[in-house]
Amino acid sequence: MISPEIIKKIKNLEIHTRKMISGLLLGQGRSIAKGSGFDFDQIREYQSGDDVRSIDWKSSARMDKVLIKQYREERNQTILLLVDISASSWYGSGAQGKYDTLSHVAAMISLIASYHDDAVGLILFADEVQTYIPAQKGKKHVHMLLETLFAIKPAKRQTDIKKALEYVAQLKKKNMIVFLLSDFIDHDFTQPLQPLSKQHDVIAVSCLDQREIELPKCGFLTVQDQETGQEIMLNLAGSGHAKIGSFLTSRVVEQQKLFKRAGVRLLSLAAHQNNDHELIKFFRKRMT
Repeated sequence: MISPEIIKKIKNLEIHTRKMISGLLLGQGRSIAKGSGFDFDQIREYQSGDDVRSIDWKSSARMDKVLIKQYREERNQTILLLVDISASSWYGSGAQGKYDTLSHVAAMISLIASYHDDAVGLILFADEVQTYIPAQKGKKHVHMLLETLFAIKPAKRQTDIKKALEYVAQLKKKNMIVFLLSDFIDHDFTQPLQPLSKQHDVIAVSCLDQREIELPKCGFLTVQDQETGQEIMLNLAGSGHAKIGSFLTSRVVEQQKLFKRAGVRLLSLAAHQNNDHELIKFFRKRMT
């Protein structure tokens, strides 16, 4: 039984999403799939008024007449959301934790896809895949995804992005748009990421808490790893603070390089702020 709070949250999110994308995405009649939004259909003879940019010069030379590539609007896009529910994703130093942001963004992507009649699926993972809901179309299906996103309980487990990516690979699906939503506090997962990004359009959505980007100067502080329970004392004064700050910065930079090498677009969000502007910019780029 879904709680009244979750039902209200979904209704409010639907209103918010429609307002956010009104006249920006829906008015263009385009999907969130990358590219022109059109798929190759056939080659035919050039007709007056056709776009000269569609001329297939090789085929024209071979057939001794002007031919163009005809396209049809792409349909039946499949979007798969991989959402990290490991212990670290639930951390929050403020009123909103990282999972609040990740689930909010995943829900908005689901709604946007639904408005364009795209199929949406969901994977929730920690050290292994916890939930898999195959992609389908329809408002009822999307509401079920949102209920699953918002009703899930914290998994007191470590993060294993590699296993989640390998799970997607074994599904044997083609040409999906895969959104990978996590704080990416994990060991190297490059090996399965690179081949997956060649098969699918993979987008990484990273969310960090403010205290995972910058720590205050406050002398000695004991912190605990939420996934392992290990405690460590940090020196957050003077050179100690500078050294830890450098580590936190370099971790973000290395992740950016990793995604770039793998051909994966990265959308970086912060749990302590409103991310609507960043989402609008991201979707606007994908529409062009």
